[in-house]
Amino acid sequence: MSRGLKVWPLLTGTIRYEKTLSTHNRGHGEFIDAPILAYLIETANGRILYDVGCDYRKVADPALRAAYFDPMRPTVEPPVMHDEQRILRYLARLGLGSTDIDVVFIGHLHFDHVGGVCDFPGCEVHVHADELAAARTSRDGSVFADELVDAGSWRLASDEYTLAPGIHAIASPGHTAGHMSLFIELQKGLPVILCGDAADLSENLAEEIAPGSCWQDNQALALDSIRKLKSLAARERAQLWPNHDMAFFQRLPTFPAWRD
Repeated sequence: MSRGLKVWPLLTGTIRYEKTLSTHNRGHGEFIDAPILAYLIETANGRILYDVGCDYRKVADPALRAAYFDPMRPTVEPPVMHDEQRILRYLARLGLGSTDIDVVFIGHLHFDHVGGVCDFPGCEVHVHADELAAARTSRDGSVFADELVDAGSWRLASDEYTLAPGIHAIASPGHTAGHMSLFIELQKGLPVILCGDAADLSENLAEEIAPGSCWQDNQALALDSIRKLKSLAARERAQLWPNHDMAFFQRLPTFPAWRD
């Protein structure tokens, strides 16, 4: 069977921030509690993680939490993450470990998407070359340099490509320089597009609103990506899954349930 078999949404924590970070010029003074999500994808060719959440050590250790996250206040509160929300804990509940993951696919390099890569030493990590180049400029305050220390061994993409049969990496830049979304064909249900932070909220998709935080303030590029994902979804009859929308997440299967 060549298509994706199962997708598990994994709640790796939550984060509270001013809504305007998700919706450009909309939501000033309004704070939302957003899920920090990763996805475990099982295919006939192996297992893929789309994103890996935060580095648990930076959240659990008070000194590290203050050093890394206090500078983001008051716009962004420190993430809330419990030990049982670490991806390794989810895998253990399925009888799996870190070595059972074949690819870690990072949609973009913000701390709440790549930090947990430290729990997967030696795993094949994929990221877009433009994403890594921009992250290394130190111009994005949501990128932590220590989370890039192993980037020299990562596989860098320069275009869209097939990650595994039925699993396709889709370029969706704007929020960051090399943001990537993921298109997943399922064996039973409609295809799924993991938007990543190309669309934090259902509102970004429904009303075509750019994220509030865009690389080099390029809202036009972000809007192009939103429209691209919507067009792909319409053409392939796929479901669009926004990445930081709590109400949407609560409608997804609750672990250990999955979507197939």
